[in-house]
Amino acid sequence: MRKEIIRFVKNIFVFSIFALAFYIVAICLAGDFVTSKFTKNLIYNPGGAGYSLNRFEEVKSVKNVDILFLGSSHTYRGFDNRIFSNLPDRQAGNGFTNFNLGSSAQTPMQTKVLLDRYLSRLNPKIVIYEVYPITFTLDGIESAMDLITNDQNDFASLKMSLHYNHIKTYNLLIYSSYRQFFHQKNKTVGEIKIVNDRYISGGFVEKIKSDFKPNPSKNQKLIFNKDQLIVFQKNIESLIKNGTKVYLVQAPITSDHYNSFSNRSEFDSLMNSYGEYHDFNKMVNLTDSLHFFDAHHLNQKGVEIFNKKLLEVIPFKRK
Repeated sequence: MRKEIIRFVKNIFVFSIFALAFYIVAICLAGDFVTSKFTKNLIYNPGGAGYSLNRFEEVKSVKNVDILFLGSSHTYRGFDNRIFSNLPDRQAGNGFTNFNLGSSAQTPMQTKVLLDRYLSRLNPKIVIYEVYPITFTLDGIESAMDLITNDQNDFASLKMSLHYNHIKTYNLLIYSSYRQFFHQKNKTVGEIKIVNDRYISGGFVEKIKSDFKPNPSKNQKLIFNKDQLIVFQKNIESLIKNGTKVYLVQAPITSDHYNSFSNRSEFDSLMNSYGEYHDFNKMVNLTDSLHFFDAHHLNQKGVEIFNKKLLEVIPFKRK
């Protein structure tokens, strides 16, 4: 009886290894040869919606910046690197080195992965941490898939996938790791083109042309994800431990979208409990149809007004 049990367990183990190997090979073949129409659980989009591949390739050669921007698409579409590079420093007489490490739908969980990878190298003196209320309500799978596709894959990627325990992140991690191992990419940085967008060295994405007709937003109550708040706290602690000054910033969104959040004051109170927080929806006068290209992203005119106000509110000085 005992021998039969041992034999059974051994057979199960061997079968599991074989099945796993077969599954990995099948995923790699499907990614290479099957159209996306038939691979709904394997979504591989090199380049990303906001030039993620460009950004993550560029950051690998950047060290010791004065300012680092973190957060969602409001980050890489809201903080123009050129403005801060040209910012005169009273002591040094030149601009501030900076990098924009925002990514689409980036939640605190993806911010943590990026900090674990790049904080020691970037070693920022100041961090502008963009806090869009919606990102604290998300699970983060969309942003996780963006990182897995367009950044390097390592133990942090595996840990993140295990946390979500979702078939899409598992499949994507297998396929992206396979392509990374064999140095394969469907697109290179220079080939990525997004209509009406221009990638600016340093991580910013400039909206070249925009026409926007505001539509009413439905009222909604924000339900914050407790896991995201826990990781958010850890991110801030990591930055402070690094000797970095952290500013929490809510970038402007359209007034209609902003007013649709029924518990805005709750979010403000929550952010104030984590550190120095500034809600620029209350500080700049913007027109929805003139300064945005959708309900919650600034166009270039809006970016310039927002960044000018940011420079007035936050004291950008080297230590």
